[in-house]
Amino acid sequence: MNYKLAVSVILLICAAIAFAGCTTPPAGTAAPATGSGSAAASTSSAAAPFVTQPTDALPSYNVVTVDVGEKDYLGKIPVIFQGGQGMNSVKRVDIRMTRTDGSTQAESIVNIFKGAEVNLDGTRGTPSLNGQPDRVEVWVAMNNGQTYKVADVIREYRTRG
Repeated sequence: MNYKLAVSVILLICAAIAFAGCTTPPAGTAAPATGSGSAAASTSSAAAPFVTQPTDALPSYNVVTVDVGEKDYLGKIPVIFQGGQGMNSVKRVDIRMTRTDGSTQAESIVNIFKGAEVNLDGTRGTPSLNGQPDRVEVWVAMNNGQTYKVADVIREYRTRG
């Protein structure tokens, strides 16, 4: 009887160790982005001057989502406020885009409602600027004075191919 109990305990401990090892990400891997609804930023050799920074985690009672869309063929990048549990606490959404040439465009969404959208004028692809990236950063300012960076992504001009 004691033999069966000892074997069962050892198997249970081995299973727990194996399971724990399978659920932790290996060292050196980035954790997935959370809460912003944005795609992970892709970097390339052309995007070297653009380095994205980590975003802030909003408190669970103030979670909102802001989507940064893909750049279209005209170089337009849509930024859409999707709302969330903390939507009534949002004072404004500030957006800054840095283009390939270093120029910037700043916009704000002050009329907060689900679906509020701003279109940014990104770098449009040309034979000399094919696939040039733009960096988009989004901050959410709350009524209590706190400001959270909810997105920091790089968007490249998509070409036909």
